[in-house]
Amino acid sequence: MLEEVTITKAIIHRYMEKLDNHLELDVAIVGGGPAGLVAGKKLAEAGHKVAMFERKLSIGGGMWGGGMMFNEIVVQEEAKRILDEFQVPCREFEPGYYTADSVLCASTLCSVATKTGLTIFNLVSMEDVMIRHNRVMGLVLNWSSVEMAGLHVDPLTIKAKWVIDATGHAAEVLNVIARKVDAELNTASGKVMGERSLWAEQAENHTLDNTKEAFPGVYTAGMCANAVFGSYRMGPVFGGMLLSGEKAAAEVGERLKQDK
Repeated sequence: MLEEVTITKAIIHRYMEKLDNHLELDVAIVGGGPAGLVAGKKLAEAGHKVAMFERKLSIGGGMWGGGMMFNEIVVQEEAKRILDEFQVPCREFEPGYYTADSVLCASTLCSVATKTGLTIFNLVSMEDVMIRHNRVMGLVLNWSSVEMAGLHVDPLTIKAKWVIDATGHAAEVLNVIARKVDAELNTASGKVMGERSLWAEQAENHTLDNTKEAFPGVYTAGMCANAVFGSYRMGPVFGGMLLSGEKAAAEVGERLKQDK
């Protein structure tokens, strides 16, 4: 026999247990797109305590929609090995171009990352950061529904040794820093430079170049990297995002080792 209050208790107790266990993190990832999922999987695999905070209900970012709602994506040769690692089937279209079903790809990245040890909190928005001595030390969080309704409800906070901004075009973490903190980003202008028009080849190359520390304690990943450092957008080509997540995880993991 099922009892409704027991069902409610089970959900509340398990969620609170999960939240309580992730108030202090090695890495907090903001944004649940492909770059963030790859970074989360790699960091969890290396034994780091990592959690992801995604404002939307679904995880996977823009990958779900493929190109103009044709639910197929393209990755280039050098990124195919990451899809192989996640066991996402893909097919060669022409030499150097591989396609994958976007729904299968997004759902598999999410599944593999969480099974590896990444904890995801969806419907949670980052509204601010905690900065001490010119370094980000944590995130200020609230329910996405509170943000969407414009309610005045005070947030809660979590600590993180490192933050990865994987929020795509919006570059939400670094825009908050640039807007609210009297400090300069590690960009040519000292602020979020904004993305340029679509140029797939340049954007894919620049995504990896721009995956780096943009403010003390904060790394960029995925499309956010190009938005912060003023490069191009790439459209429904996702290889650079996958590779960016891998690079962010490797570099943040190395910084965690140095911090010990």
